[in-house]
Amino acid sequence: MSARTLALADRTPSQPGPASRLATLAVGTALQLLRRLPRGARERFASFVGWAVWVLRVRRRVALENVQLAFPELTPVEHRRIVRGAFASMSQAMLESVTSDLLTDAEVERAVSVADWKGLDVLLATHQPVLIASAHLGSWELFAEVMARRGHVFSAVVRPLTGAFNEWLVRSRERAGVELVLQRGALRNMLKAMRRGRAVVQLIDQALPGPEALWVPFFGRPASTTPAISMAALRSGAPVYVVVAVRHEGRLQMRVEGPVPMPDKPTRRESLEAHTAALTAVIETFVRQHPEQWLWLHRRWKSAPSPLGRGSG
Repeated sequence: MSARTLALADRTPSQPGPASRLATLAVGTALQLLRRLPRGARERFASFVGWAVWVLRVRRRVALENVQLAFPELTPVEHRRIVRGAFASMSQAMLESVTSDLLTDAEVERAVSVADWKGLDVLLATHQPVLIASAHLGSWELFAEVMARRGHVFSAVVRPLTGAFNEWLVRSRERAGVELVLQRGALRNMLKAMRRGRAVVQLIDQALPGPEALWVPFFGRPASTTPAISMAALRSGAPVYVVVAVRHEGRLQMRVEGPVPMPDKPTRRESLEAHTAALTAVIETFVRQHPEQWLWLHRRWKSAPSPLGRGSG
């Protein structure tokens, strides 16, 4: 089953209207032109887009508020530096999402380093069940291309993708061999994917609305977080790693932590909550090390736990 088919399997198909088709054509044409530019020109264009987003104040207030909440000890100048870096990083990640296939194998090998796989590479190479938690940090889109070039196949749990640019994003992930599984009701497909020898990856650093969310600490504040990775681990017994891809001195560093053990708690809910909190804590450590590369534009703390009780796991 293709990435696009699997991603959209649970949605009712609908025919796009004229405006949608026109937007898809316009975005497609622009991206084709962008892909034809030399690599250096593409990177300069990404830098310009990051600068323009900052100047035009696109979600600048949201990003600054998030950074202030996370780093109250820093000065306003440092807050602004982090946000400007985040805009630049986001633009670079978006560029990579639609041009990563243009990199040669040699370029990928020169650009990517992994200090310590901590046993994850063996699990991937032998197609053993494994779960990977990740985040919108650094080059999260290039992560898929790097793994595919190394022969590692995996499925990614995602939210529904809509819009002209996201049409291209789906195709880019499909080219890299990634199966996309909708986040809502994903547990069954996650388990099926692992039985087929595919690793399962999910970015768990965005707010999850609804009663299924677990509230775990992130930068000292309760944040609604998906328990899907932890639920799949509890059900399958598969090991769980945290992997991010951060930029450092012109190279992409794959940072690996784990396996993160499932805590032995009195109840299933307590085990899920403790495990989700442990994964989130690892991600927070990575974000603290590279704050200018995280997606601060997202409202991570846009809601608060209900006083009548937190969401069920």
